Amino acid sequence: MITRRAPPLKADPGYLKAFTEVMKRIEHALGKGSGKPVVICIAGGAALHLYTGGRVSKDIDATVMARFLPPDNLEVSYRDADGHARLLYFDTQYNDTYGLLHEDAYEDALSIKLPGIDPTRLDVRLLSPLDLAVSKLSRFEAHDQSDIRALAQAGLIDAKQLRKRAEEALPAYVGDLQRVKNSIGLAEKLVLRVQPR
Repeated sequence: MITRRAPPLKADPGYLKAFTEVMKRIEHALGKGSGKPVVICIAGGAALHLYTGGRVSKDIDATVMARFLPPDNLEVSYRDADGHARLLYFDTQYNDTYGLLHEDAYEDALSIKLPGIDPTRLDVRLLSPLDLAVSKLSRFEAHDQSDIRALAQAGLIDAKQLRKRAEEALPAYVGDLQRVKNSIGLAEKLVLRVQPR
């Protein structure tokens, strides 16, 4: 299987360094491996910031594709580009069950290379920009709309593809389908307005 790579990361250098440190601590907590890498898939604001350099998230929403007991030291303080003190932590309460997510989202996630992380032990992936946008549709609050706008402005998603992927994800969604369908229509219009021509 060919591993697809994410586009170049645009995160704040301090954030990226803190993010990498959290991933190193997770890799260390894995102990001796089984020969196959453990896949960790990053979603939410952390993935958005890594893709666009936009909104900075304090937490890392992620799904670890293995039995995993997270260590206690998964928070890192850092200084952002403006010199402000920040804290980044791994959200151990994250649950992707209630959001809209395509059944192939984790399989289609994009690997990223981080210094000091052995990809044969820990394969760090980001939800694809398209699946990241789809994951924002079930809640579709102001910051979710801003995140979708940022992905579209960066040329990472397209309106037609967003509608198609979201509609493919609907059969597995548990929740108010009409509300999500309305969100899909609104998101499609939003992306059409801002995506590069």
